[in-house]
Amino acid sequence: MSALNEDWQVLLGLFPVDWEGLGRRTGAVARLRGFASLNDLLRTLLLHVGCGWSLRETAVQAKLAGIADVSDVTLLNRLRQAEDWLRQLCQRLWKENGVSLEPALRGRPVRLVDATVVKEPGQTGGQWRIHYSLCLPSLECDHFDLTPVKGAQNGERLGRFVFRRGELVLADAGYCHPPGIATVIGQGADVCVRLNRAVLPLLDERGREFPLLRKVKTLRRAGVAGEWPVWVDGGEKRIAGRICGIRKSKEAARRAQRQLIRKAQQGKGKVTPDKQAFARYVLVFTTLPQSQASAEQVLECYRLRWQIELTFKRLKSVSQLGHIPKHDDRSSRAWLYGKLFVALLSQKLARVGRAVSPWGYYLVPSAPPA
Repeated sequence: MSALNEDWQVLLGLFPVDWEGLGRRTGAVARLRGFASLNDLLRTLLLHVGCGWSLRETAVQAKLAGIADVSDVTLLNRLRQAEDWLRQLCQRLWKENGVSLEPALRGRPVRLVDATVVKEPGQTGGQWRIHYSLCLPSLECDHFDLTPVKGAQNGERLGRFVFRRGELVLADAGYCHPPGIATVIGQGADVCVRLNRAVLPLLDERGREFPLLRKVKTLRRAGVAGEWPVWVDGGEKRIAGRICGIRKSKEAARRAQRQLIRKAQQGKGKVTPDKQAFARYVLVFTTLPQSQASAEQVLECYRLRWQIELTFKRLKSVSQLGHIPKHDDRSSRAWLYGKLFVALLSQKLARVGRAVSPWGYYLVPSAPPA
């Protein structure tokens, strides 16, 4: 227990400044029954979301460790109350990690949609797909849904969400389908998705196949962005948009090409000259008009989606998505923010660990003597 308490103190040194005051202001501690302090409350919540324990198992472990003496029902209620607290802690850690969640488009609401597959612990643990959407820069989760991985209508699709007129929707290549894009446009919103050439045929103004590779090859230097008007067959009518692209650095292109080879070795497709050529670029399709955003602004917006995607990759590999919450939207969102917070903490720990003092932790400033 001495070592565990010491490790916890090291983690506390990585928390955002005034994390306790933030908990009080957000109403996370309207009642502390069963917990001696805010410190014990947050520690217990992170045991639940970080270790992948069920609520009941977390309550037992917290009692054995002398941290808290609460029931699983009480812990669930505290998790619900901590939703905004955990969300704002994530916001602050992202800022400390050097990422601004403010989109490059001023005055336009931006929304990120994504999904991730998780597996519950144990040999009989089921696989689930978490569908969620986050509003930027607030990180507010306005949609959270759990579905089995297998089954009709359980895949990644934009038709699962309801969109607001005027917002920009950011999504990865899994959502790059004509029906989904048509759904977004039909609700008065715009979309920016990573291009999936296999499922999104692009047309020129005359309805012919768009010569994408010939166009992107004109981007000859790393960091150079370009854009080209294109059309997509949306069923009843064609959807106007544009391809915004940027050439990767040589090292980033080599990494992407090596990944293609690894996938081919695993039996996931073949390496073709076209695939190797396209691996040198980042390409997105957007319906946002050029008059409202330049290619550089569109690509900067999409980069925010990628930052959160990277965090979820760390979340799945480091913090282990354990028992999936199935109680209500509020507890599910709080659990999601808790997972993000654990992933961001691990990111900050890795960053400062290379430059931290020889004794292994930050010195917490003490109050000056009276």
